Amino acid sequence: MDPIDELVIANRVLADQGVVDAYGHVSMRAPDNPQHYLIARSVPPELVTRDDIFRLDLDSNPVEPTDEGMYLERFIHGEIYRERADVNAVVHNHSPSVIPFGVTDRPLRPLVNTGAFIGLGVPTFEIRDFQESGDLLISSPALGRALAEVLDEAPAALMRGHGATVVADSLPLVCVRSIYLEVSAKLQMQAMTVGGPNGRVVYLDDEEVREIVARQDGKRTWERPWTLWRARAIAALKAEAALLEG
Repeated sequence: MDPIDELVIANRVLADQGVVDAYGHVSMRAPDNPQHYLIARSVPPELVTRDDIFRLDLDSNPVEPTDEGMYLERFIHGEIYRERADVNAVVHNHSPSVIPFGVTDRPLRPLVNTGAFIGLGVPTFEIRDFQESGDLLISSPALGRALAEVLDEAPAALMRGHGATVVADSLPLVCVRSIYLEVSAKLQMQAMTVGGPNGRVVYLDDEEVREIVARQDGKRTWERPWTLWRARAIAALKAEAALLEG
């Protein structure tokens, strides 16, 4: 399928799974030019269509001049692509279960196999380290670079009071990681609640993380949920098109 169509589907999948709502965005590095990336204009992800997708350079400027409004935080994407040659897709979201771990001293830890990648490291970006207290938005190249530096080689970074940024080498994988980051955070909060203040939560150890991630990457087992979510999104898009034609 055309990359633009796949990016539309990714937007719809993330919205359907509750990772993004009216806010949040997903991008992919342009397959034909690693110095460009594809991202929607500033619209809710659930409403994104092919006509909303634009090509930006790594300075996060549209390659073709346009009057359309772009996401204010597009610099997250451009600066990460500039710093991470291994990254081909980026998601920024305000996933609700993830936010508490960015504002407390309780670290987000892996406790379920689908969230094993969390064990590779999920640092927290504290914007006050890079600017005076104020707006939390990553609305400049400098803040985008700062986030990319904190992210380093990790698969995701929490953003204090603001959500998370997730990266991967493919569009399907970044969506799967974003969804299971939310799932794992929710399960961790539930486990801590069930255990009480003195209870014990058993997390994955380092060897389990290595083994699970190696299996998931090697056998690409993450493709199974993506196939399901993608099929649902395509069906919804077809139904939407039929309704508009009718």
